Formats: sequence, structure tokens, C-alpha cells
Amino acid sequence: MKNKIAILGCGWLGFPLARTLIADGCNINGSTTSEEKLKKLETAGIQPFLIRLSEEGIEGEVQPFLTDVDALIINVPPKLRGGNRENYVKKMQLLHDSIETSTVKKIIFVSSTSVYGDMGGEVTEKTVPEPVTESGKQLVVSEDIFRNNNNLKATIIRFGGLIGPDRHPVRMLSGRTDIAKGNAPVNLIHKNDCIEIIRKILIKNWWNETFNGVYPNHPTKREYYTSKAIEKGLQVPHFDTTASKKGKTVSSYHLKTRGFEFTTAI
Repeated sequence: MKNKIAILGCGWLGFPLARTLIADGCNINGSTTSEEKLKKLETAGIQPFLIRLSEEGIEGEVQPFLTDVDALIINVPPKLRGGNRENYVKKMQLLHDSIETSTVKKIIFVSSTSVYGDMGGEVTEKTVPEPVTESGKQLVVSEDIFRNNNNLKATIIRFGGLIGPDRHPVRMLSGRTDIAKGNAPVNLIHKNDCIEIIRKILIKNWWNETFNGVYPNHPTKREYYTSKAIEKGLQVPHFDTTASKKGKTVSSYHLKTRGFEFTTAI
């Protein structure tokens, strides 16, 4: 794979993704919002760009970042917790407008299974999203900004909860009590599989698609986080299991039909 790829957001997922694609023979433009990280990107063989998105505009050399790239990976999650009410849709619209004046024709937009809201039972990519959080609502609108542009080949990936060696939600849940929805299934994915899904999209040219990215094992929250707390030597969290609603199980149906195999257990 000898492509030039731009990754908007070279953080927890984007940085190892960039290194993997470089090993595949790609040239990578990578963005960060931190001046301190520019040297880290450069040392890893990534062409670094300082780019910051806001509702008012895009700060940084966005056009050089997009120049002559074969595909752009948008890996910028909404940051709407803790009372933050930024207009993520506006930021994505501004980014879209910059893409329109560039040579970019292929987009991978990293979204989230939060777009499915509080549905019950199995959901697939054919399920119509019903987001309940502000983040989920803005992600749905943002997906369509790129999907509805007929000049772009846009593929959407809706990842489940992201985990890795240095990131696991059990650490935040340890010792807590009466955590809701203890009987609901988990919908998680390891960083390694996230990277491999993106690689496959680029290699196999899976464009104009929507993929759920969730590991195909869904124990209940109580079962899973109790086990992980014991495994990591942490205080076991306590879950409320009285709720009758079972929660959603997110199926990566479209990946399965293409023969994708998840390799890293949650």
C-alpha cells in the first residue's frame, strides 16, 4: 500500500494507526492540537501539522495538510461532557468546506455506537440511529455531512467503547456502587482491531459504507467488569441488575460479511 494518507487527530488511536500505515509503506500527514507533540510525530516519520478546529474556523495549515492525499481519516471525537456544549457539527461543516477546495476524494469518518442511543436488542448498520446524548446526536448529523456529498467516497466507522493496554473503563468503575444497567451487554473494541479495520478499508477499497466496529462477544456489564476488576487486582464495582430493559447488542454485521476477523479479545 503506497498511498499518502492524512490523519486528522494523531492521539491515542491516530498515532499508532499512523505508525502502522507507515510500516505498510504509506506516507502520512498527521495533525495534533498540541505544539509539544509535533516533534513526537516527526520522530515517528509522520509529517506533522498543528491544526485546531473551532466553531469560528480552522487554525493551522489545513490546505497543505490535505494536499495530494489519497484518503483523509477524520479521528476527532466530540468533547461534549462536563457541560461542554461546543458545536461539533459546525466544526465538521467547516472541515467539509476545506475538503471541498482540496483534492481529497476519500474519507474515513470515525464515529461511535452512541448514535444508536438506548435501543434494546441487536442493532446492525441497517438500524436507524436514535441517539439520546448530545454527542450521539451531533455525530449522526456529522456523518451525513460527508456521506451526502456525492463528490466524496465516505466510509463511516461506528466504534464501540475503545480499550487498550493503557485504557480500560474498569479503572474508572472500580469501587463504585449501584452502577446502572448491570445486565446490559458490553459493546467494546480493542485498539488493535480498530487499526486493522481502518487498514482493511484502505487496502480493500471499502468505500461508501457504514461499519460497526465492536468485538463479537457481549457479556453483561456486571459479568465483564467484575471479571476484569479481579484480573487487574482492583476493587470490584457493584451493579444494579434490577432494570428490566436488556440494552443493545451492537453487531458488526457488515464487517462479518466481508470476512473480517477480530483478533484481540476484550
